[in-house]
Amino acid sequence: MAAEYKNYLLDFGVSNAEAMERCREIYDTIFYGKPEERFYNETEDMGYIIDTGNLDVRTEGMSYGMMMSVQMDRKEVFDRLWKWARTYMYLTDGPNKGYFAWSCKPDGSKNSYGAAPDGEEFFAMALIFAGNRWGNGNSIFNYHKEAAELLHTIISKGYDGSEGRAMFDRTNHLIRFIAEVDFTDPSYHLPHFYQLYADYCYPEDRDFFLKAAEESRKYLKKACDERTGMSAEYAEFDGTPHRADYDISGGRHDWYYSDAYRTIMNIALLGIWFGREKWMKEVSDKLLHVMTDNADDFMHIFETDGTKLEEKALHPVAMIASNAAAGALTDNPAGAYWIRRFLETPLRLGDRRYYDNCLYFFSYLLLSGNYRIY
Repeated sequence: MAAEYKNYLLDFGVSNAEAMERCREIYDTIFYGKPEERFYNETEDMGYIIDTGNLDVRTEGMSYGMMMSVQMDRKEVFDRLWKWARTYMYLTDGPNKGYFAWSCKPDGSKNSYGAAPDGEEFFAMALIFAGNRWGNGNSIFNYHKEAAELLHTIISKGYDGSEGRAMFDRTNHLIRFIAEVDFTDPSYHLPHFYQLYADYCYPEDRDFFLKAAEESRKYLKKACDERTGMSAEYAEFDGTPHRADYDISGGRHDWYYSDAYRTIMNIALLGIWFGREKWMKEVSDKLLHVMTDNADDFMHIFETDGTKLEEKALHPVAMIASNAAAGALTDNPAGAYWIRRFLETPLRLGDRRYYDNCLYFFSYLLLSGNYRIY
């Protein structure tokens, strides 16, 4: 099924040309805006994105920046980010050899030698799109070669006798939260990426990614609460919230909070790229029902059953952006409400602007018909 790149904002008075201009404006603010707006920095022939809330450079942000740049046809920025990641984050030895250190200081020194799979997933997809959009170059800029090698590593490490552990569980084809544990993060599930990986990975890995796309699509449905459409931040492989308070988890992650906002955005993009299914609308409608019932005071952490807790949400703009993305899956009036509210919401300023504005931009790309397969 061909992807459907619809401008959902037309109904709100935003033309195709105006939507693209706004995409450029958001991108330029994130990358080249005032110091209090941007979170991209350049150094010599490289560049990095800083998590302004934690003051570190994360594979999440670097790979997001690469995806933003390939979507906006900004090759120079893409190459700067990729060179920084390959220079400072890429691990050349130890059990995580072939992965990327999930957190570094702005000077390039590593805060951790662990890896976070969402970064690797976006690195691979952005590299594939870059090769298709701009052609492959040499060395680390042979984008397709770099992507294929990374994809092989994340599913084969440990299973092929090498040191370390794969990011995917090969028995169930599901992505792990990190390689070292046997639970997952629903927002890491990107079946729309896996479907495309199958066309660019090594031939021996193709069947795995096709199966991963199939199983991950099923998983997204299971991970969203049947009453509320909300997923937990971390979850078991059967879709139930991960409630164990492991040190690796850093506290509670069985609620609808931060990471979990990305899940509905992933479902929306999956539907746009590879076709909607009935369950996607059902999940969207349930989530938007909870959000709309709390529209005057929604900036809180929620249990996945919809119970609103006293604790405030850390990323309220990201919540608005993800609610708006859910609007692409439904004709429910609540969808229109949140898209309109999103359009009325400015980019976030302040220390926590990084995560909110990343989701803001991805939601705007999606809703304007400009988040595309290349």
